[in-house]
Order: sequence, then C-alpha cells, then structure tokens
Amino acid sequence: MSVRRVLATLTLGLALGGSMARSQDLASFEKRTTVKVLSNGLTLIVCERPEAPVFSFYTLVDAGSADDPQGASGLAHMFEHMAFKGSTEIGTTNYAAEKLALAKVETAYAAYDDEYRKRVGQSPEKLAQLKKTFEDAQEAAQKYVIPNQFSEIAEQNGAVGINASTGEDSTQYFWSMPSNRLELWAYLESQRIAHPVQREFYKERDVVQEERRMRNDSSPIGRMVEQFLATAYVAHPYGRSGVGWESELSQITATEAEAFHKKYYVPSNIVIAVVGDLKSSETMPVLERYFSKIPSAPKPAPMTTIEPPQFAEKSVVIKEATQPFYLEGYHRPDYRDPDDSVYDAITDIFSNGRTARLYRSLVRDQKIAATGEGFSGFPGAKYPGLFAFYAVPLPGHTPDEMRTSIHKELDRLKTEDVSDEELERFKTRARADLLRGLADNDGLAHELAEYQTRFGDWRELFRELDRINAVTKADIRRVANKIFVDGNRTSARIEFVAQKKKPATAQGGAE
Repeated sequence: MSVRRVLATLTLGLALGGSMARSQDLASFEKRTTVKVLSNGLTLIVCERPEAPVFSFYTLVDAGSADDPQGASGLAHMFEHMAFKGSTEIGTTNYAAEKLALAKVETAYAAYDDEYRKRVGQSPEKLAQLKKTFEDAQEAAQKYVIPNQFSEIAEQNGAVGINASTGEDSTQYFWSMPSNRLELWAYLESQRIAHPVQREFYKERDVVQEERRMRNDSSPIGRMVEQFLATAYVAHPYGRSGVGWESELSQITATEAEAFHKKYYVPSNIVIAVVGDLKSSETMPVLERYFSKIPSAPKPAPMTTIEPPQFAEKSVVIKEATQPFYLEGYHRPDYRDPDDSVYDAITDIFSNGRTARLYRSLVRDQKIAATGEGFSGFPGAKYPGLFAFYAVPLPGHTPDEMRTSIHKELDRLKTEDVSDEELERFKTRARADLLRGLADNDGLAHELAEYQTRFGDWRELFRELDRINAVTKADIRRVANKIFVDGNRTSARIEFVAQKKKPATAQGGAE
C-alpha cells in the first residue's frame, strides 16, 4: 500500500471510518440542520455553517426532461433558459401593459402556427402575413422588457456562480451570495417560482434550437447518443431527446410552458436547501415569509410508464468520416434498488483512474484506445436507466476491438471475484467523495436537496456509507451476471468511412 493511500485511509478513518465517528458526524449535522415543510407543501432545509459570511442555495424542482409532455420535448429544458427572465415585478417597466402585449403575442403565434401546421391547403401568402403579425407583436412586447434585470440585481448584491441546469430527472437553480443578502435572495427566488413571466420566450426558443444544432445535429457523437437512447427505450421517455426533437422544440409555445409550470413548479414538488453563515432560528422565519405565499397545488401524479424488459440485443451503426466510437448500455433498476451501491462499485472498479480495469486493459496494456470507461444511471437515475460503457479507438483500431475488449472484462467480472484491493479502493474513494461533497456550501446544499427529494430524508446521505461498506465481492459477481447479458444490451458505434470525393465539374465556355 502506498504512503499516499495510507495517509488517505487514516484521514478518512478518523473522519468517518468508525461507526462512532460517523455517528458523531451525522449528529453534528443534525444539530446544525433544520427541515421545515411549509403549509403549501414546499420543503425548506437550513444548514448552519458559519465559517465565512456567505451562503449557497440549491432549489430542486422534481421535474426534468422525462416529464416533457408528449409532443413537446424540450419544454423542461426551456425553463433553465427562462429562469432569469424575471417575474411580474422584475424585468418589466409596466407589467400590466406587458401582460396584454404578451397575450397578443400568443394569439398571433397561435394563428401563425395553425397555418404552418396545415398539411393541405397552406397559403404561403397568408403564412408570411401571419408571421409578420407575430413578429410585430413580439416587437411590441419587447418594449416593456428590462433585459437581464433579474441576474443584474443578484450580481450587484454579490451573487456568484449564478446558474441553472436541467436533467432527465429534475431541474436545479443555484448560486452563492453574502449572508446579509439572504432576504433579497428569498424575494428573488420566490418571485421566479410563484410569478414567472414567459417574456422573450420565442427568442429564447431560438437559442435552445441553436444549442440543439451544436450539441446534437452538428456532433457525430451527439447524434449517436441520441439514436442510442431512442433505440434502447421503446416506451419510457428516457428515450426522447432531452434538449428536444427539432420538430417539437421548434413549435412549443409560451402557453404550453405556462401549463408545464402550473403542473410541476408547485411547492409540493420543490425542495430548497440553504447552507452557510446563517442561524436557523432567524433564517427560517424569513424564508417562510416569502415562500409560504406561493399558492399550494397537488404534487404531480407519479409517472406510470414502465420500460418493458429487453429480450434481444439492439444496435445503432453510424458510418461517416469522423472519429470512431463505441458505446453500449444495459438496463438496470432505479436508484432505490438495494444493489444501487453495487453498481457504484462496478463503476469505480472499471473506470476510476489509471488503476481502473478498462484503462489498464484498453489504454495501457493493449494500447488500442485513447480512453475507456463505464458509468451508471444514464441518462437518469430516478427511473430505471442504463449502465453504459464506451471506448474511443486509437488510429488503426476499430469499434469492434473496443466491444471485444469490454466484453472480455465483463466476462471476467462475472466469473472471477474482484480483488480485496479493488473493493477497498472503491470504499475508500466513496468515503472521500462524500467528504468532498460536504466540503463547501454549494456542494452540501446540492446533496441535502437531492437526498431530501429522492429519499424524503437528507440523513440518507450519511447512511449511504453503510450501503457502500456492505458491498461484497459476491454482490458484484451476482449483479454482473444478472445485468450484463446479451439480450439486455444496446450498442452504438461510429465507423469511419472515407468521404467520397465530389466529381470534378467541367470548366470552360463557348469559344
């Protein structure tokens, strides 16, 4: 064992290794952490950490791209872009007038969209006129907009790391700020949850469409991954494009966005964690004053679609003049599965650093790949997802070689126990990852909100160590034999094919 590993193990052992030390650590957090569910259903978490006069927050809305309505993929992602457009009080010079102007925008767009969607009898002249009417309505509404006012208020008061993100499972909003600006933050955040305005919606839709073109349409790997997921899933919305299919994204409306917000952005579907130099006894009344005003509404009904079992291998092959790539995935249960930590162990053993099996086999020993990794919970973990593996061939090598080498390692995992060192290394790194996640305010706020949402109790963050410590070699072999089977596999590859040269055109003219 290296000196570095000995020191890491001793440090982690002192911090969290023994049950008494770990219990004390949890007890310490319990003393500093307060959870309150407001009368409208919104959950607030306040964790006191007085090391510096700042705080971080993490708002988690339990709705992501998987919740996009049928025919409106990309809608959840739109809210990430709309998050900083302001409210009825922020970002407008006259909301009463702007509201009327935005209503005219929707009326004009509905008329244009109705004509645009006609498969028979569409009038080009009428379509052009309706488009102009829509553009004129947008221009009229734009006169009331104060661009970027929401973000500017936050930044002028010391906010840093202002951002939002959308995954398949949830949507998140977060930044950090001086502690003496807590009430201002509570006002801003409660405003955009309770009173959002879909201003500049179609302008922002254009931005998202451009993002799609860059991430998917213009990227061979992006196109491959999109086709891979669409092939792996036949029923569950994990198979849809998270950023949205172009035909649907290009036609979603502000009216549909309002309906999505009304359904999913309800207090009972939101957890907000605040961590930093705050006293819970003083902070919670401030938060309650602002967030309790948000009208209550029923929590959205759970999704009923369940992906049926896969019985036959499926594949996607893309042939073009670009970097070859290999990807495969196996269906696995969601995060609540008792073997969830076993999947984490396999991920670590296959992919974590230069000691990982795929790196040693494909990169170091065979020298056939630039990289190779495995990862779990793709594209999400809230519902049954995929355990995926990928490898990038070096020049002169093929996706088939990547596939053969990955399967060789999977067969070895199914027939041989992992080593004591590999298992211990996983558990040591898992503890280290937990510590790193608790090391700063924003990381801790993220973890508290995530675990409170997924398990109904943030303490499960610490109980995770018990599940990690319980993983055995036999568990790894059992899970590998259950999941990594041919009929449960979907693969995708990019094969290099030289671009055909265009025939030369004759040059010249009349003599």
